[in-house]
Amino acid sequence: MAEEPLGSIRVHFSKLEDPRIDRQKLHQLMDIIVIAICAVICGAETWVDVENFGKARIAWFKKFLELPHGIPSHDTFGRVFGLLKAATFEACFFDWVQAVNRITSGQVIAIDGKELRHSFDTFLGKKAIHLVSAWANENRLILAQRKVDSKTNEITAIPELLEALELAGCIVTIDAMGCQTDIASKIIERKADYILAVKENQGHLYADIEHLFGLYLKEPNPLQYVDSYAKTVDKDHGRIEIRECWTLSATFHQQAIRNAGEWEQLTSLVCIRRERRLPDKTQVETRYYIASLPPNADQLLQAIRDHWGIENSVHWILDVAFNEDQSRVRKDHAPENLAVIRRIALNLLRKEKTAKGGIQAKRLQCAWDENYFFKVLSV
Repeated sequence: MAEEPLGSIRVHFSKLEDPRIDRQKLHQLMDIIVIAICAVICGAETWVDVENFGKARIAWFKKFLELPHGIPSHDTFGRVFGLLKAATFEACFFDWVQAVNRITSGQVIAIDGKELRHSFDTFLGKKAIHLVSAWANENRLILAQRKVDSKTNEITAIPELLEALELAGCIVTIDAMGCQTDIASKIIERKADYILAVKENQGHLYADIEHLFGLYLKEPNPLQYVDSYAKTVDKDHGRIEIRECWTLSATFHQQAIRNAGEWEQLTSLVCIRRERRLPDKTQVETRYYIASLPPNADQLLQAIRDHWGIENSVHWILDVAFNEDQSRVRKDHAPENLAVIRRIALNLLRKEKTAKGGIQAKRLQCAWDENYFFKVLSV
């Protein structure tokens, strides 16, 4: 067995400055970080879980960690991750992802927010933490995250995330919160394309697009009026899901969209109708988007479907497999830092592709099978 599992993480997290005073440094900072990551991969959800995992695997850890005073206590884990500056810890995570993954041109980078629902502290008047993450659909990896300042919203965090990422040639998709002229300009500045969801709170934009598509789609033969059309039908477990996409040239219809000139390289208007047929009911919803891409319905529909992957493959997995929403870690920087550790664990588990089953099954296999665990740590 190799002596340096998590070698790349150890390299990129070595720049962290230890926040403790000298007399409190009984345990090495990198030992604490490595044990925490390993424990979370194998199912740990609390600092007590992390301590217990470390003690159960102490002989294994001693093969590559110094552990001068054994396994740290759960109080030590909580205190250290509470003191570590979250922004620096996130930066190390970003550097590691950039070093071990290559983002190919043309793929979808989905940006979306998620609230850590139980990270609030009523006694201290602390609101729940809200994080904005970037997800590479083709690589199926979380690229980076930013915490939303408690006094603002996602609009301030998204430009910071865009500035950090290498986006050239990619397609950036963002839900309605990110449908802002400044964000569209930032994406174009980063040499990428955008697809932004539009909702009622966008003022004239939503009303104008809805009115325009309403005029055309009510015609007996709407396909003669739109630039492009695409349709997909998926069947699964008694459910049928039909998606239809119509596109219009934003340039041709510029006079119908008030303030269209404020949107950098606005090229396409998109309407998607999503119909879900269940055994007992049928659900229909219509959504509108703007894009800097040409009005190619097949490409735009696929990119928008890829965006929904951040909900299904990241947020849902973090809640179900990692129980993130139920985490009671609340002190100082600890909630945000533990969220980074979960994302490190999720990325490592996704990169290991030999085992069958979902993320939860892989976590259990890591806990039970030391050889497989080492394989996950070495990807």
